[in-house]
Amino acid sequence: MEEFIVLDESRFDEMAQLYKVSFAGEPWNDDWSDPVQLAEYVREISSGYNALNFGLLIDGKLAAMSLGMIRHWWEGTNYNIEELCVAPELQGRGTGTAFMGLIENEIRSRGLCGIFLQTDSDKPSYRFYIKNGFKELDQHVSFYKRVKE
Repeated sequence: MEEFIVLDESRFDEMAQLYKVSFAGEPWNDDWSDPVQLAEYVREISSGYNALNFGLLIDGKLAAMSLGMIRHWWEGTNYNIEELCVAPELQGRGTGTAFMGLIENEIRSRGLCGIFLQTDSDKPSYRFYIKNGFKELDQHVSFYKRVKE
């Protein structure tokens, strides 16, 4: 049985665990072995000002989640996704596409204008978002500068 829910802090441990396992393997290979760093990251992106987090439960277990926020912009109010993940065993089976459709319906019902997110162009998520109707912002650039040696 599937259920689309708004996630809150009561599912924090499940959220952190799903995030960790979703990005542990190929192609990301993220090392979230530091439980404090993992908890702080998930808490930061899931509980800030105007936070809005969605989950997909399958048989009562968190199978997919989107962690983000409502963000006001001159063109309208959007849902900014910080992280979206699907349990590894469900990837490639249409779960993510179905979940994205549920998110779109929910934000449309809230009167929001769109969804904004960032991803890496060399990862499968890039093709996933293109397949699901997202358009690449050609002039949008992200910057990063490492300052720690």
